[in-house]
Amino acid sequence: MTVNYGLKDRVALITGANNPQGIGAATALAFAREGAKVVLVYKRVPRPFAPDKTDRNGPDRYFAANAGSADVVEGKLREANADYLILESDISSKAAVEEIYARAFERYGRVDILVNNAAEGDMDGIDTIEKITPKVIDDTFAVNVRGTMMMTRAFVNRRGDYGRIINLSTDAAQVFAGQIAYGASKATVEALTRSIALEVAKYGITVNCIAPGPTQTGWIDADLEQAVVPLIPMGKLIQPRDIAETILFLASEQARMLTGQVIKVSGGHAL
Repeated sequence: MTVNYGLKDRVALITGANNPQGIGAATALAFAREGAKVVLVYKRVPRPFAPDKTDRNGPDRYFAANAGSADVVEGKLREANADYLILESDISSKAAVEEIYARAFERYGRVDILVNNAAEGDMDGIDTIEKITPKVIDDTFAVNVRGTMMMTRAFVNRRGDYGRIINLSTDAAQVFAGQIAYGASKATVEALTRSIALEVAKYGITVNCIAPGPTQTGWIDADLEQAVVPLIPMGKLIQPRDIAETILFLASEQARMLTGQVIKVSGGHAL
């Protein structure tokens, strides 16, 4: 059965989109499939990686993808005959956020859907209460909270006759030992989702949040997969397309009365 989400010619702005195996890329391709126009925003995040290990899932593949451009994602959009705009920018900067929307409006005249997918987190194992540093706290919250809020504010202030905001959290946001700043930032995003949903309901804008479980974005290697899958009642890793399909529904006309919700797409993990 084919679902008509009513997204043809809608304009979707998606942050965090340079990882070809990531949620942002999968979401962009899903919107393009539905005939939407997509504006992708990405930031290169340089981290050391071993080039000879990027041919298989694991941290090296993930770091390489996030350190690079969106060329591979752009190639896939081109193959799909998508109407797209790709911008390299930093959503933690107010000036950059203004420029993102200026470019999007210059190209398409409006933005109908905002997907706050970009995220920052410590990858060096110091996001614990004994090791945490002010820099890790500040860097994490600058993107995950400040960036999300500024992108959302700009969307609301430029609102048109259709408005859908979809934020990304994590299914472990409420209890994330070992990644306390990241977890706290995502729990904040969930709180913001509910509060902003109440503020903007009068404009007909819905605000919802997806909290993915362990998702194969290129990060999870074979050993980690073997350890994690037994913790997922559905018995397999979540795929980016699983998140993307949920985002499509939340962005659709069918979800017009669904707002202020945090939806776990986790296969039953961390319920």
